[in-house]
Amino acid sequence: MNQILFSFDDKNSQNIDNSYSKHKSKKLSFSNFQFIISIIILIVLVFALLFYLFSLFKKENQSNGLIDNYSIFKLYSDQNVSSNESNNNIFGIIEIPKISIYYPIISKISDEALKVAPCKISGNDPYKNSNLCIAGHNYNNSMFFSNLNLLNNNDEIFIYYNDTKFVYYVFNKYEVDEGDLTPISDYTENTKELTLITCNNFNSKRIIVKSKQRGL
Repeated sequence: MNQILFSFDDKNSQNIDNSYSKHKSKKLSFSNFQFIISIIILIVLVFALLFYLFSLFKKENQSNGLIDNYSIFKLYSDQNVSSNESNNNIFGIIEIPKISIYYPIISKISDEALKVAPCKISGNDPYKNSNLCIAGHNYNNSMFFSNLNLLNNNDEIFIYYNDTKFVYYVFNKYEVDEGDLTPISDYTENTKELTLITCNNFNSKRIIVKSKQRGL
């Protein structure tokens, strides 16, 4: 009788061991599968990041190339600004020292142009009374108008146009809904204003920076 019980206990013990081994094997297989999936996801994310950074680098080079072409054209030409605008569609250059911005301004806005540099939306040249509006993409602190939200009242914005440097001082900063176009038409008559527009990528609104020109 004891021999039978012993034999039965051995079989139970062996079955338990086999069951445990199978369970452990399945658990290890699932863990290995999870590990492989995690590695694949990590590789995909790394490549996506590298592609994004490469795209930004390419856009930055395109923008710098436009500035170089514009500078060469200005150096060897005595034509007026209307000719300058037709050359590479460059309106002028915008510089904001506080946030290290120095970009060409493309004279006509389009989806493709916005990928290369800030674009003029509306308004006259800086010599005339108007609201000169310029839009630029927000690339989250990488380029173009990413840091407009850091500007405060009295910060300087420079527009280079027809060999002249025009100085603007910020007097207001606010946000509007994505489809709100009032900042384009909102300006004081008989003044020379500059309005910069970009997206707030966190709340789908537009960041608006208003400034006024002061003396040459």
